[in-house]
Amino acid sequence: MDIQTTGQGLPENAYRKLKEGEVYVPIVPAGEKRAQMTVRSVLIGIIMAILFSGAAAFLGLKIATVFEAAIPIAILAIGIGAIPKRKNTILENVIIQSIGGASGLVVAGAIFTLPALFILQLDSMTSFLQMFLVSLVGGVIGIMFLIPIRHFLVADMHGDYPFPEATAITEVLVAGEKGGQQAKILAIAAAIGGIYDFLAMSLHAWAETFTTAVIPYFSTLTNKVKMVFSLNTGAAIMGMGYITGLRFTLIIACGSFLSWFVLIPLVAYFGSFVTVPIPPFEGETLIGEMSAGQIFSNYVRYIGIGSIFAAGFIGIIKSWNLIWQGLSKGLRQVFKSKHIEADKVDRCGLDLKMSTMMLSLVISFVFMFFFYRYSVMSDHNDPWTISIIATLIVFIISFLFTTVAAQAIAIVGINPVSGMTLTTLILTSILLMAAGLSGKYGMLVALLVGCVVCTSLAMAGGAITDFKTGYWIGATPRSQQISKLIGSIFSAAAVGVVIYILAKVYGFAPSPEHPNPLPAPQANAMAAVIKAFMSGAQVPWTLYGVGIIVAIFMDRLGISPLAFALGMYIPFSLNMPLLTGGILSHLVTKSAKGDEKLKAKRKEKGTLIASGFIAGGALMGVLGAVLAYISSETGVKLLPSFHFSEGYWPNFLGLGVFIVLCIFLYWNAKRVKND
Repeated sequence: MDIQTTGQGLPENAYRKLKEGEVYVPIVPAGEKRAQMTVRSVLIGIIMAILFSGAAAFLGLKIATVFEAAIPIAILAIGIGAIPKRKNTILENVIIQSIGGASGLVVAGAIFTLPALFILQLDSMTSFLQMFLVSLVGGVIGIMFLIPIRHFLVADMHGDYPFPEATAITEVLVAGEKGGQQAKILAIAAAIGGIYDFLAMSLHAWAETFTTAVIPYFSTLTNKVKMVFSLNTGAAIMGMGYITGLRFTLIIACGSFLSWFVLIPLVAYFGSFVTVPIPPFEGETLIGEMSAGQIFSNYVRYIGIGSIFAAGFIGIIKSWNLIWQGLSKGLRQVFKSKHIEADKVDRCGLDLKMSTMMLSLVISFVFMFFFYRYSVMSDHNDPWTISIIATLIVFIISFLFTTVAAQAIAIVGINPVSGMTLTTLILTSILLMAAGLSGKYGMLVALLVGCVVCTSLAMAGGAITDFKTGYWIGATPRSQQISKLIGSIFSAAAVGVVIYILAKVYGFAPSPEHPNPLPAPQANAMAAVIKAFMSGAQVPWTLYGVGIIVAIFMDRLGISPLAFALGMYIPFSLNMPLLTGGILSHLVTKSAKGDEKLKAKRKEKGTLIASGFIAGGALMGVLGAVLAYISSETGVKLLPSFHFSEGYWPNFLGLGVFIVLCIFLYWNAKRVKND
C-alpha cells in the first residue's frame, strides 16, 4: 500500500482524498503507544470544563456573546503541559481539549433553553437537579448517537468534508508538538488575526460588517427592493472559509443568494400590498415597513429551517445502511451472546463497544421516561401518556438531527442548533397540545425536551470535531468518547449552577426585583415561540414546505442539500467571508499551475495561516467578552473605543482592511516554493 508522509507535521494526505490503495497514517500510528488518558490529562480537562462552562454561560447570558471554547482550551493545554518536568504528549492534549471542549457544547444547549423557564415564570415548577439532568442526558445521547456513524464521517469520507474547526484545533496541537517553523507561522497568524478581530469587535476601529445599506447609491435596492449585500470582516470567519474550500462555500453562498436576493425581495414586493400583519410574525409591523433583515428573521428563515429538516432526512436515508449496521451490531452483542468476539480493529479505530452504546441509550430512555413521569409530571392527571410522548420526541428528533449537526460542522464548522431546537419546540408543542397538555405544564415539558435535544445536537457537532482531530493525530476514539462523557458531567453541573445563580441575582425578564435583567436573547426567542404555540398561534407550515421542496431539488441536482440549506439559514453577512476564504483557497491552489507538490505545500501554508486566524479570533473573543463584562459591572472603561463601528467611512474602512487581510493570506501562501 502507498503510504505518504512528510515527516514533519501532518501527513501530506491529511486533507485530500486518498488514492486507490492509499491509507492515512496519523501522527501517532496505531502501533505506537503514548500517554493519553492519564490522571494529569483528565484532571486538567475537568478543570477546563468547569471554568469554561461557568465563564461561557455567564458571559453568554450577561452580554449575549457565546464564545467557542475548544480552540482556547487546546492552546492552554499546550501551555500548561509545558510547565511540568514531563511535557504533555500530543495525545494528552487531545484528551484535555476533548474534556474541556464539552463546556461550550453543554452551554449552548443550556442557555438557549433553560433561562426560558424563568422568563415564563416556571421556575417554581423546576429545580437545579432537573436542569443538571436534562443537560447531562442531552450530552450522553448526542455522543452515543454519533458513535455508529463516527467511522463513516471521519474515515470513510476522508477528504470529502473540510472540517474547518477540527483543522484549526489539529494545526494548533501539531504546531505545539513540533515547534519550529510551523509553530512560528501559526503564532504570527494567530497574533495578526486576534489583533485584527479585537480592533474591530472590542475597540470598534472599523465597521465589523460591511453593508450596502449605508451607501446612498444603493438606497433604492435597500429600502424598496429590500436587497442588501453585507460581509462580516472578521478574520476568523474568513479563515474558516479558506479551510472549507470553494466547493462547499459556493454552495452555501448560493443558498444565501436565494434567500436574500430572491425570496426576501419577493416577500417584500407582495407584502407591500398587504395592510395587515401576516403570521408567523406576531407584532403589528407590516411587511412593507420591515427591513430586509426583519423579513429574513420573520419569514424567509423558516424556509431555511424546513430545508435543514429535509436535508437531515435525506442524509439519514442515504446513510441508513451504515446506521443500521451499527445498531444491529450493538443489538447482536447485547441480546445474542456475551461471548461474541469484537471485530479486530487497531487502536485508532477502537470505539466504545456497540453493546455499551445501545445499553446507554436504553438506560437513558428509561431514565428520561421516569424523569418526566415522577419529577416533572407527578401532579398531572395523565402523566404516563405525556411522559412517553416527551421521551419519544427527545430520542426520535435527536436521532434524526444528529447526522445534520455532525455534517454541518464537518462542512462549514457552524451548527444550526438554534433552528433545529426551534423546530423541536414547535413539534413538541403541537404534539403535547394534541395530547391535551397546554398551559404551564405544556411549556415546562416542551422546554425540558428542547434542552435535551439542543444539548444532544450541540454535543454531536462538537464530538465529531473531536473525533476528526483525534483521527488526524492518532488518538483512540474510545478514550475521546469517555472524555466527552466526563466533560458533560462537570459542564452540566457548572452550567446549572451559573444559570440558577444568575436567575436569582439578575433575572432574565423584567420584574420589580430585576428591572434590568440579563438579555438571554436565544432563550427569550424560545420562550416567545412556546408561549405563542401554547396559545394556539399559527404554524408556518407553508414556509417549512417550501424549504423541504428546495432541499429535495438540490439533492436531485447533485448539490449538497445541507450546505445549501445552511446558506439559506445562516445570515448573509457570515456566508460572504466564508465564500471569500473559499475563493482564496482556490486561487492559492491554482497558482501552482498543475505542480501537485507545490500545490500541496501552498495549500498547507494557507491552511496554517487560516487556522491561526481562527485561533487568534477565538482567544480575542474570550478576552473581549471578559473585558466587556468587567466594564459593565464596574463602570470602569478598560478599553478605548474609536466608535467607528457604524457609518459611511467606517463601512469602507472595514472592507479595506478585510481586503488587505485577504491579500496577506494569499501572498504568504503563494510565495512558498518547492525548494
